[in-house]
Amino acid sequence: MSEHDAGLVKKLSWSLPWLARYPFWRAGATARRAFEGGAPLHLVVVVANHFEPSWSERGGLLPLDEQRRRLERWCEVARATGEAVRDVDGTPFRHTNFYPGEQYHAPILDTMAALQREGFGEVEIHLHHGVEAPDTEANLRRALVEFRDLLAEEHKCLSKEEGDAQPKYAFVHGNLALANSSGGRFCGVDTEMRVLAETGCYADMTLPAVPLEPQVPRINAVYECGRPLDEAVPHRTGPSLRVGRRPQLPVIFTGPLVFNWTRRVKGLPVPRTDDGALAANYLNDFARLERWASARVAVRGRPEWVFVKLYCHGFFTHDQGACIGEGARRFWSEALEESARTGRYRIHFASAREAFNISMAAVDGLGGDPHQYRDYRLRTIMSERAATLAEPVRVGEGIRD
Repeated sequence: MSEHDAGLVKKLSWSLPWLARYPFWRAGATARRAFEGGAPLHLVVVVANHFEPSWSERGGLLPLDEQRRRLERWCEVARATGEAVRDVDGTPFRHTNFYPGEQYHAPILDTMAALQREGFGEVEIHLHHGVEAPDTEANLRRALVEFRDLLAEEHKCLSKEEGDAQPKYAFVHGNLALANSSGGRFCGVDTEMRVLAETGCYADMTLPAVPLEPQVPRINAVYECGRPLDEAVPHRTGPSLRVGRRPQLPVIFTGPLVFNWTRRVKGLPVPRTDDGALAANYLNDFARLERWASARVAVRGRPEWVFVKLYCHGFFTHDQGACIGEGARRFWSEALEESARTGRYRIHFASAREAFNISMAAVDGLGGDPHQYRDYRLRTIMSERAATLAEPVRVGEGIRD
């Protein structure tokens, strides 16, 4: 067997668990849709950007000056697209920017924090670890806490819940190896999910990971870990979030993982997976939006709020047009127009934090327009600080603004 064929066999073996589950999931999703009324679905769209301005086509990391130049160009494009494309609530299109903690540079985060302050993309945590050798729990905890506190204290990023001083964050695992799900490579810490929970992670947005080993059988869901958090890969199974039952954190938001049957080879349909990647080699059109919606990622008991978690690598130069530039601008403008024309969808652009807040409002039995729950439990540190600074300061009997 050639090396290429061996690689294909290995990828197929990694995919078998979710492929075996797929027909049962599809049957259940079809049955649930049969009970939906005629009201439009609310699509809560989150773009998880694996945000690495240091990435180089040539390999290695770019010098800091070059990173800053490409980040400035990125911010210009993000602002232009956000200004041009706004959802039904008037919220600008933006990404959630998961920045790698092991590549921390204060000037980079200053620029990203400024972009967040303008409303064009919240900052969350991305981490590559255990790459050259398996990591340890102690080192992982140290890296997460140090980066979390730098973001919160130095740059006023991340979020907090009322009455809790610990900063909260969403997470994307570098190399997708969440909770040591890649056979010991690119992680090494079986207890990673417990460490995430203890350091303030409220949601993970790593999945899907097809066709790689970290892909778990659980697909197309917002759910909680079904196994003890001390185990490796405790998220390989678990119950969906549902109205009336508060979940264990962090919750798992998967992106859509569905088949696209539109491709033809010699006249025959050849399926292609659609995992929500915003990339140049996968055309964005309204049919694709329909596929994402068909995954019906929702809190059980609140099926009209559908979470569409997409992802991209924003500094892959060839993909920038599709994920944030002119291609994205055109696609989302057309999607909003078509949704308004057909009345089938109401599109809400949300950050990871806002999507989590909306899911928790659903869990607590709230309904209506999800827009009103964007700050339901977690508020950004940046907004809390701005509110504090805006409050009048009492001096004696008078008030000084």
